[in-house]
Amino acid sequence: MPRRFLLYAALLSTSLTALPAQQAAVNPAPPSRPVTLSAVSVTPVPGAPFSATAVIENERTQRDGSVVVRRTIALIARDSRGRVHNERRRLMPESFHGSPPLMLIHLFDPQTRFRTLCDPVTHIARRQLLPEEPKVAGFPNPWVSVDDLGTTTLNGLQAKGTRRTFMVSAAASGTGEPVEVVDENWYSEDLHINLLIRHSDPRSGVQTVGLSAIKREEPPASIFEVPQGYTIVTVNPGPAPASAAGPASAAVSH
Repeated sequence: MPRRFLLYAALLSTSLTALPAQQAAVNPAPPSRPVTLSAVSVTPVPGAPFSATAVIENERTQRDGSVVVRRTIALIARDSRGRVHNERRRLMPESFHGSPPLMLIHLFDPQTRFRTLCDPVTHIARRQLLPEEPKVAGFPNPWVSVDDLGTTTLNGLQAKGTRRTFMVSAAASGTGEPVEVVDENWYSEDLHINLLIRHSDPRSGVQTVGLSAIKREEPPASIFEVPQGYTIVTVNPGPAPASAAGPASAAVSH
């Protein structure tokens, strides 16, 4: 089995249940520039606490035919209130062993609408009050074809698979030729999160994000708070929601 599929095959079981193909897509226009996955998105929904390790692998074939593989891991978590903890760590060479350097901690509280980005180098936590996101109706996308891959079981959870194929024109691809970009997602309705993502683009290679060590229990409350020693700086001063702790325009040292 080629190396690029080792993680993919380990996470994805072989028992699939066929479902009818989907006909409509609600994605935006296909990316004209190559995208590199370096993190996983966590939906801030209440009542579905969990923690997991996101395993991220990027594989790119060089012009001389050699293959460069970089990997990283990151802790992700959500508590019963829907608060999110998400890390971003540096992608490291395949030969690297140990814990990749931490680049960013992303915290979000859906009750206060505060997003906080914690920089471990400067020990500054930039907090921003986000507006409510408007609901946007879905619409068919002429650039995207969607295939239903059925269902399977990943880490004891049922996952529904979807493959989206984006066609990028020769004029927009930057290569002078048409490019086919394929995204394959395996989504858990129970956890409201993708358990496995595979992004393939001839311009940037193959990126795989898979969740492992999933624990369906309440994570420690401390990981949803700004770490000790950080200075909180509000990016957009203004009135905070009533449930927010402290004035929105203040900078507070822990």
